Amino acid sequence: MHQYLKAIGFSDIKCKREEKELLRKIENTFTHQTIVSYDENADFCEYKKQYGKKIGIAICGELDTEEHFEADYYFPYFRGDGVTSYADITVERRIEKEEYMGICEDIRVDISLIFHLQNGVEYMKEKQLGLIPKQSTSVTLSGLSMGGKILFPVKKDEEQTKIRNEQSQNRLSLLNAARKGDQTAIETLTLDDIDMYSKVSRRLISEDVFSIVDTYFMPFGVECDQYSVLGEILRVETVVNTTTNEELYQMCLHINELKFDVCVPVEKVLGEPAVGRRFKGNIWLQGFINF
Repeated sequence: MHQYLKAIGFSDIKCKREEKELLRKIENTFTHQTIVSYDENADFCEYKKQYGKKIGIAICGELDTEEHFEADYYFPYFRGDGVTSYADITVERRIEKEEYMGICEDIRVDISLIFHLQNGVEYMKEKQLGLIPKQSTSVTLSGLSMGGKILFPVKKDEEQTKIRNEQSQNRLSLLNAARKGDQTAIETLTLDDIDMYSKVSRRLISEDVFSIVDTYFMPFGVECDQYSVLGEILRVETVVNTTTNEELYQMCLHINELKFDVCVPVEKVLGEPAVGRRFKGNIWLQGFINF
C-alpha cells in the first residue's frame, strides 16, 4: 500500500483488499488515459483519476493487444502551480520498472533535488520522438506530506529584509561563478560558510534554532525523493477529497528562493496555517516537466 495515499485524503484505506478495490474503480472510471508504444506485443498505459482540485491517483502498466491491462505500479499525485525552476533537469529510469526520477540542479538550494516524475509517460513519448535534447524545459515541483506543524515567522524589519535579499543575490552570483570554475568565488563562498557557522554556533547558546533558521530544504530518511522542509506560507487553501470528504490544506511555500505547493491533511497539521507563517514537515517531492 502506498504510504502517501493518506496525504490526498485516503486515510480510511486500511488493508490490501480496500486498496485493490480502489485501483479497480480507477481502471473502470478513469478521467485521463495516456498510451505510448512499448514493444510489438504491448503498449505502456497510464490511467489517472482526479479526486479533487489538483489531486488524484495514477496507475501505470502494460496494455496488450487484447486490451488487457496489467498494472505495474501506482502513485498518488498532487499537481503544483506555476514554474518552480528552469535549472538543468536530468531524468533517470528506475532499475526494476518503467518509472522515472528527475534530478534538478538548482543552485538556490545547494543540493540536487531528486523528485518522482509525474508525467513519466509523456517523457517516454518525447524521448521516442527525439525531442528531449532539442528543447529547453522547466519543472513544476510539488510535495505530498502526511503531517506537519505551523510556526510563527521570524521577525524582520524592512531593512533586514532588504539586506537579506541583497545577500541572497550576491550568493547566487558567487555560486554561478563557482560552477564555472572561478577560484576566487569558491574561496569567498568557503569563507562565508565558515563565518556563518561561527555566527550560528554563538547564537544557538541563547536562541532557538527556528528563530535563526528562516527556511530550509534537506534530505530526509533513506528514500532519495523525501525531504524535510521549513518554508514561508505564501498562499493557503482548503480543498476536499470528493470521494472521502477529507479536508486537505494546499499551501504554496517559499523555501530558499524556490516556490512550490504542498498538500497535507488538515487533521494532521498542528496549528493554523496563514500567509506569513511557516510550515514545517516532511514531504515526498514530485515534479512535472513542462515539455
